[in-house]
Amino acid sequence: MSLRILSAANIRQVTSSFSTSDLLRQSAVIFSLLSSSTKAANDNAEAISSPHRTSIQTANHTVLFMPSRVKDTGTTIKVVSVPMMDKVKDGGLPASTMVIDEETGGTKALVNARSLTAVRTAGGSLLSSVLVLGGAKPTHLTAFGAGAQISAHISLHLRLFPSIRTVNIVNRSVNARLASLMSTLKADFPVVTFLSITGGDPSATQEAVKSANIIVTATSSTAPLFASDWVQPGTHIILVGSYKPSMHEVSTELIRRAGRVIVDSRSACLQEAGELIDTQATEEKLVELGELVSVAQDNSGEWTAKRDVVNAVRATGDVTIFKSVGVGVQDVMITTAVVSRAEELGIGTIVDDYD
Repeated sequence: MSLRILSAANIRQVTSSFSTSDLLRQSAVIFSLLSSSTKAANDNAEAISSPHRTSIQTANHTVLFMPSRVKDTGTTIKVVSVPMMDKVKDGGLPASTMVIDEETGGTKALVNARSLTAVRTAGGSLLSSVLVLGGAKPTHLTAFGAGAQISAHISLHLRLFPSIRTVNIVNRSVNARLASLMSTLKADFPVVTFLSITGGDPSATQEAVKSANIIVTATSSTAPLFASDWVQPGTHIILVGSYKPSMHEVSTELIRRAGRVIVDSRSACLQEAGELIDTQATEEKLVELGELVSVAQDNSGEWTAKRDVVNAVRATGDVTIFKSVGVGVQDVMITTAVVSRAEELGIGTIVDDYD
């Protein structure tokens, strides 16, 4: 049995062929399946398997292991290393995903997931924006952080919302990652104005938050990044940074302003999202992203918004929040799609007779 290895360069080549509609469809399908499987666990036990991630501590990293299986799609396990200190390089956290052949049980592919993790996370976030913003035309986006997650989130939102003309990027300091991000974004979206705010400038940060229609945070902060009263009513906030109870990117006050919070997974967020844990959020206060969409049962991947449910969620607060800690089924969907496209395009390194 041969093994296909996809490098970081291979992944960039393959994902560049995905459209925003591809990513939205993948996200709608996988989150709908995740939510329906959670509700009907006894009847649908074999459709999806996504145990909670486990981790081990090394000298410099927290290494996360995320196994998952989606029936008729595939089985994967992703290993991602989160640095203890500020050692993150451009392009995201070190990560690899192993794809298992369902028939033989052997390893079918080994995929570099450094940037792929950001793409699949941003796909879910983009879906949340499409749902809650409806036909609105946002003009200002403010992002906190300068890593791969922010790059993917900004890029996807600009591709789908051409009305966005100003992007503010708030980062702790001027560094190579920020410079690289700004350079890439300006080259890719020449009609958009990109502004960077560094050094903890409170007045500039306040203005960036107040002007934003969409706010994205992807940091490891343990304290709120901005005040709740800076956020204007109607703003959509996307939180993807915290994954431990000690991490908090926004305040309890802002969480409560949202009323019901949209999440990727209730169970995962209630274990890991510090912002939600601190508010003592109950399952009833959370609504899963997959509960906001209807997906066709003919395997076409066609989906529609459950507009009545979305409107009901929006009516519970004066802002909307999507909180994501990441779930393994997202990796199954994006990685198997990437491997399939790579096979079609003849991309990757093949190790013959690997097994």
